[in-house]
Amino acid sequence: MADDFDFADKVPPSFDRVGNASKGFNPALIVLLLVGGLLLIFLVGNYVLYIYAQKTLPPRKKKPISKKKMKKERLKQGVSAPGE
Repeated sequence: MADDFDFADKVPPSFDRVGNASKGFNPALIVLLLVGGLLLIFLVGNYVLYIYAQKTLPPRKKKPISKKKMKKERLKQGVSAPGE
């Protein structure tokens, strides 16, 4: 009676996959591809928006320089300010 096992011909489910390794996708690979794809879409979208903004937006205006700063710059260059 001890030799008659009911489960002798059955394989546990955890060992069933050992023979067929290429049956499904690796979950880590799916996550890696998903994150990589989203990152790529984000970077390409930012680049496209940057190019679009460069073509359509007017150039930024420069800040006006005060008379005091202009005077300092001229003195640094060696040109005397007018009226001195």
